[in-house]
Amino acid sequence: MQKRVKKKLVSLYTGELFAVFTFALIWILYIQLFEWSVPHLTASSSLYAFVLLEFILLQGSYYWYLKLKQVQQNDFTPLPGRQLKVFANFKWLNTGLIVIGMFVLIYQIISKPIELYWFVFVFIFAVIEHINYYYVRLSYQTIEEIKELKRQKGFRKSRLAKELDSLK
Repeated sequence: MQKRVKKKLVSLYTGELFAVFTFALIWILYIQLFEWSVPHLTASSSLYAFVLLEFILLQGSYYWYLKLKQVQQNDFTPLPGRQLKVFANFKWLNTGLIVIGMFVLIYQIISKPIELYWFVFVFIFAVIEHINYYYVRLSYQTIEEIKELKRQKGFRKSRLAKELDSLK
């Protein structure tokens, strides 16, 4: 079982980290290769949403890295309180940044700039990632996990959300 858990954690940790670097690379390549993308991708609102998404993905990668280190030491307990407090602070910071993003969204909708759809897409992606890490698990990768989701009739709390509850 420990090997399976390790393998899953390595996959989650490296997958999130890979996404961070891949998204950044694609973003930069689009700016370099496609002239039409420049006003969309270099607008401050789009950059804000993108940096928010990358920041949240880095948090996920860091969480899975810490869990992997624990499992490698045969420790299957929640993260230590000190580390959980870091994630509690990330959760609050993310929430504040998302609220700011909501104001940007309202402004974007009113002014209808060229980058509106890019901003909306990336911003919603960031919000979904935040929910996935800090509230409910939204990603189910295997057939067994999808079957379990159907059986339980709804989403379950994310692993990090359960651990953060232990702080209270």
